[in-house]
Amino acid sequence: MSETAAPPSGGTHAGQAQHRAVVERSLRGFTGAGYDKGRPWLVQAAWFAVLHLVFRKWWFPARWRPVVLRAFGARIGRRVLIRHGVRVHWPWRLTVGDDVWIGEGAWLLNLQPIIIGSDVCVSQDAFLCTGSHQRRSPTMEFDNGPIRLEPGSWVAARAVVLRGVTVGRSAVVGASAVARRDVGPGEVITHGAAA
Repeated sequence: MSETAAPPSGGTHAGQAQHRAVVERSLRGFTGAGYDKGRPWLVQAAWFAVLHLVFRKWWFPARWRPVVLRAFGARIGRRVLIRHGVRVHWPWRLTVGDDVWIGEGAWLLNLQPIIIGSDVCVSQDAFLCTGSHQRRSPTMEFDNGPIRLEPGSWVAARAVVLRGVTVGRSAVVGASAVARRDVGPGEVITHGAAA
């Protein structure tokens, strides 16, 4: 790994210079080592065609969206409502319980599994992101992790749940909040409060 010390910042405490490690990036060398998309190229291409030409459209009936996801390997429960504009990256890495609502424009970027329990609400424009990168890797190699939404939880409008996070039973990730860590059962995090 290629790291160098940054020049001292303008603000120092007690005469001590503060240094931060700087990683010299070389994105050309990215390998994606260890990441498996889970299906052959033709299945991936077929899913992206269906996703963008049919699945996300306002005129496509909501009752057919679970059927289409199941056809591509998702495990979807009963009475699941998926509104238009929803994006699912890989259906075969999605598990959804019963009586789940997924609002307009929600994005499920599931490079790793996303598991959604029963009676969960994922509101409009929420972003569930299982993907990340190793910040100290010069080539930004993947650092992905699964997401789990326990039964009764709510990811509110424009909220973000990051990779490796579990949102506990009946917990709430408030509107525009970012869940960077596990959210305990019944816990509510709001904008700026999810350290």
